[in-house]
Amino acid sequence: MKKFISKLGIIAFLAVAFMGSVNAENMKKMDDINVHYIALGSTFLTPEIAKAYGIERSRYKGLINISVLDNTQASHPSKMVNISGRARNDVGQIKSLDFMEVKEGDAIYYLAQVSYTNKETIYFDINITDKGKQHNLKFTQKFYVD
Repeated sequence: MKKFISKLGIIAFLAVAFMGSVNAENMKKMDDINVHYIALGSTFLTPEIAKAYGIERSRYKGLINISVLDNTQASHPSKMVNISGRARNDVGQIKSLDFMEVKEGDAIYYLAQVSYTNKETIYFDINITDKGKQHNLKFTQKFYVD
């Protein structure tokens, strides 16, 4: 039963994370990889999904989801990479991001959380290492307390 909930959880999470709304999906091509990324408030997750993945649901916590795909293969399979990063707000406070790797079948996701206040803009600086090659992903997200 737990495995069923887990699979349902990730499917539901991805449906929310990658639906076609504004700022819902972002992708950057970096040499041989496509990096899909999103940052959203953790309250978008159901309590069951958050619990299944050890994610803290809070009005003041954001969730970063990064998926790396191999664009050298026709099926664009997920890739395991090394990933690290940090977040900075407008006043220069820097927060280290602690990514966890989640594997669901053939899919691999990297999840991290970041604290924020209402209407706070967070600047993300993510380092991705694939086969010894460094890639840098930078993006910005404004968070709102609901």
